[in-house]
Amino acid sequence: MSEFIDEVDEEVRREQLRKLWDRYSILIIAIAVLIIAGVGGWRAYQYLEAQKAAEAGVGFNKAIELSEQNKHAEAEKAFADVAAVAPSGYRMLARFHQAAEAAVRDKAAAVKLYDELAADRSIGAEHQSMARLRAAGLLVDTAPYTDIKQRLESEAAAGAPFRHASRELLALSAWKANDAAAARQWLDMIALDGETPPGLRSRAEALQALLPAVAKS
Repeated sequence: MSEFIDEVDEEVRREQLRKLWDRYSILIIAIAVLIIAGVGGWRAYQYLEAQKAAEAGVGFNKAIELSEQNKHAEAEKAFADVAAVAPSGYRMLARFHQAAEAAVRDKAAAVKLYDELAADRSIGAEHQSMARLRAAGLLVDTAPYTDIKQRLESEAAAGAPFRHASRELLALSAWKANDAAAARQWLDMIALDGETPPGLRSRAEALQALLPAVAKS
């Protein structure tokens, strides 16, 4: 009797599955096709990205070789070519190197490239800060202190990743502008920061000695 009941239950289940298949077969097939297409598409995307990364790596290394051979104009173009087609990681590195090569021939052009990097949120806040610092480093000998301050004041705040170098550039720019009070402000921040690198601290002390003595009240 139990075997008969099992057979009946099995038949009922088969009938239910048949009805479900008749009703939803097109949907099931469509979902299966989408899953297969999605997996295939993802695999193809990964393959293409790997190919792009490999090609970018080759181009990047060639640009580095040109730079090491002091062929800066050619290196700049090579880095620009990499930046135009490479995946994000190589693209960012190539853009920084392109700006560095541009600085050899035209500081204004390099500053423009660094400013573009500084405005690009896709590269991350720390790399934006690095770009601002490098642009300011190119400008510190020629730009007014107000310009350097606008660029680097936020980078000199406590906890900022490039605060030490930013404070040094700000102090140097203020000193060049004969603004002893501003220079002393940044030098004091350097002196009071326990994490200031020893070399930078020594340079700051040397600059401090060049400032006029504070008038006694």
